[in-house]
Amino acid sequence: ITVSNGGPWGDWAWPEMCPKGFYASGVSFKVEVPQGVMQDDTALNGIRLYCSRDGDPSGGYTAESQSGRWGHWSEARWCPHRGHLVGFELQVQAPQRRFLSDEVAATSARFACSDGHVLEGPGSAWGQWGGWSPQCSGAVCGIQTRQDPAWGLKRDDTALNDLRLFCC
Repeated sequence: ITVSNGGPWGDWAWPEMCPKGFYASGVSFKVEVPQGVMQDDTALNGIRLYCSRDGDPSGGYTAESQSGRWGHWSEARWCPHRGHLVGFELQVQAPQRRFLSDEVAATSARFACSDGHVLEGPGSAWGQWGGWSPQCSGAVCGIQTRQDPAWGLKRDDTALNDLRLFCC
């Protein structure tokens, strides 16, 4: 499942799936805090799915695809009542395309649980929320990220730009 407002930079990394019979019931976010004036911000760098069988969070499996190198991982957020992830939406800063502007692309994400509960990443003042993805009829069981590589001092880094989830 996809959304229409992902960022334009980078390439799709490898997909990573939960083990057979496991589904995503939790998520954590790798986020770089704002770096301040004249510094390069990357905001959302990665998303990690927590895979479980029957919503039991003790399974220990994760699915991550590629993540940017900046920021820190949040605590896992879990769907209540042994629920599972069924959809998502992204908050994305549209390309600024101005001289000396700092592009950041994806800045946050929300995930819909099977019971209607929403798991939201750490907030950001940058960007706009797009629409929700279609919902999985079963459950989310895999992830693929579109990542802009680390360019270093020569260029503006954006890290995570877009996201695809797989339904099982």
